[in-house]
Amino acid sequence: MILFPPAKVNLGLYITGKREDGYHNIESVMYPIPLFDVLEILPAENFSFKSTGLFIDAKLEDNLCIKAYRIMQKNHGIGNIMIHLRKKIPMGAGLGGGSADAAFVLRGLNELFQLELSDSLLESYAAELGSDCPFFVKSIPQLAKGRGEVLESISVSLKSTYMKLINPGIHVSTKMAYSNVLVSNQTYNWQEISSQKVDSWRGNLRNDFELSVFKEFPELKDIKDKMYEEGASYAFMSGSGSTMVGIYNEKPKRNGGFEFEEVLSL
Repeated sequence: MILFPPAKVNLGLYITGKREDGYHNIESVMYPIPLFDVLEILPAENFSFKSTGLFIDAKLEDNLCIKAYRIMQKNHGIGNIMIHLRKKIPMGAGLGGGSADAAFVLRGLNELFQLELSDSLLESYAAELGSDCPFFVKSIPQLAKGRGEVLESISVSLKSTYMKLINPGIHVSTKMAYSNVLVSNQTYNWQEISSQKVDSWRGNLRNDFELSVFKEFPELKDIKDKMYEEGASYAFMSGSGSTMVGIYNEKPKRNGGFEFEEVLSL
């Protein structure tokens, strides 16, 4: 079995409150994009995991793919498997690659072992792995609330546009991003915002992390400003960073000189 976990971007991200469990409540539209890791899952005599492609700088036992397998093994008694992850989505970049990989392990094991588990049950398992993980069970545009695990479908499409992704190799600590963020006290009509033309989002959508992260890393704001100068309809930082994203009506040129840069046709 070969699966293709996609990346996501956050179309707007608002921090709406601090929770008693130490997390923050958010509101954000998560949107899957055609940038993929590759995941191979096969039955095996003994469990094994290997990764190729981009280097994963983490302990093996902390890998979310392995944790996803352990959850399914514990709850459903599944057999041993071999997992091969080909990593192409940058890590710690606000694109949700690790979360997508874990969710697709859950999805793949559900299919491989013919468990016929519901999406809602898979989403509950995914929520144990991380706030972004439940989104990737369905991998459709969704409005995320709570820690990110409270999801509802939303009608928004970026069809026939282009998306430029730039990650300059800056590591933004999630802890740092949250420690300096200001809590929004507004309410948002997401259905109305999502129905508007992308060109109008510049004044109606924002990422609350940008204010604090841009103070620490002004070069990220420079990238955003450059995207607008070259014709982006809407430019923003995805998640807590540090990937900068621009949406264009015409295919943009590559800037060059960055650790990671992609131009996608949506």
